[in-house]
Amino acid sequence: MPIYFYWGEDDFSLAIAVKKLKESVLDPDWVQFNYQKIAGENPESMIEALNLAMTPVFGIGERLIWLNDTTICQNCPPNILSELERSVTKIPSTSHLLLTNTKKPDRRLKSTKLLEKQAEFKEFPPISPWKSEEIIKKTEQFAAEIGLELSSDATQLIAESVGNNTRQLWQELTKLSVYSQTKPLNTEVISTLVNCNARSSLDLAKAILNSQQARALELADFLIKRNEPGLRIVATLVGQFRIWLTVKLIIEKGEKSDREIAKVAEVSNFYRIRYLRQDVQSISSQKLLASLPILVELEFSLKRGGNLRSSLQIAIVKMCQIFQ
Repeated sequence: MPIYFYWGEDDFSLAIAVKKLKESVLDPDWVQFNYQKIAGENPESMIEALNLAMTPVFGIGERLIWLNDTTICQNCPPNILSELERSVTKIPSTSHLLLTNTKKPDRRLKSTKLLEKQAEFKEFPPISPWKSEEIIKKTEQFAAEIGLELSSDATQLIAESVGNNTRQLWQELTKLSVYSQTKPLNTEVISTLVNCNARSSLDLAKAILNSQQARALELADFLIKRNEPGLRIVATLVGQFRIWLTVKLIIEKGEKSDREIAKVAEVSNFYRIRYLRQDVQSISSQKLLASLPILVELEFSLKRGGNLRSSLQIAIVKMCQIFQ
C-alpha cells in the first residue's frame, strides 16, 4: 500500500522525483495500462484516484496513480474523508498512489492526520538564494545524476552563475554534459556556456556596494532585458547583502578565523571569506544594515504589482547614495 505525498514550491525538483518514482515502479511496456495522472483541483477526484489505485495491475510491473495539485490536505469534505478512511488501508501492495501539491498540508485536518499515518511525506522547498552551500550541494547532486564530473571550482562557478533556479541548473548541466563528450570542460569554458543571470545579479549587488550607480543601472537593465524575474533579482540582492552584513558584524566582534566566519555566515567555501572581507573592508555595518529596508520596500512594491524597471532603479539610486 505505498502512498506518497510530495509537496513544495520547487516544482522542478518535485517533477524529477515523480519521474524517478515512475521509472522505479512501472514497466515501460505496460505504462499506458498501469499509469494515470489525474487533475486534483476538485476534491471528488480523490475518489477516482482511490478507485483506480484499487484496480489490479494489468500485465507486468506495478500501478501508479498520480493525483496532481490535490486539495485533500487543504479542504476535505466529509464524504471524501469517509471514502479515504475506508480505502486508504486497502490499496494493494502493487499499487502506488502519489499525491502532489505546492502548498503545505494543513496538519489540523483529519485527512492530513490520516495520510501522515499511511503515506510517505516529502517536501520540495525552494533553496533560499543566499544558502550557497545548499545550492552547491544541489549542483553536485544534479551533476552526479546526469553523469557529469566537475571540479570543485567548476561546481562553485555554476552554482554562483545559476543560483537557486533548479530548472535552469538542470538545463545548464545537461548542456555542459553534451559539450563534455567532445571537448574538456574548465572554468573558462563553463563561464562562456552557462547563462549567468545569478552572476549578473551578484555583479549588480557589487556595483551598488561600490556606489557605481551608472554600472548598477546598466546591469539592472541587462537583467530586465534577459527577462530575469524581479523577485529573483531582489532575492539575490537580499542574500548577498545579508552575507556582507553578517561577515562585517562578525569581523567587528573580533573574529579572525575565516573558517569560523564562513560557518556563521553560511558560506560553503571558507576561501571566499577573503574576498568578502575585501568587499566590506571600508563599509560600515550601519550602512549595510540601512540598505536592507530598501530591499524590503522593493520586494513589497513588486509583490503589489509595481513596475520592475522603475522600482529597481529607485532602489538602486537610494542604496548607492548610502554607500557613497
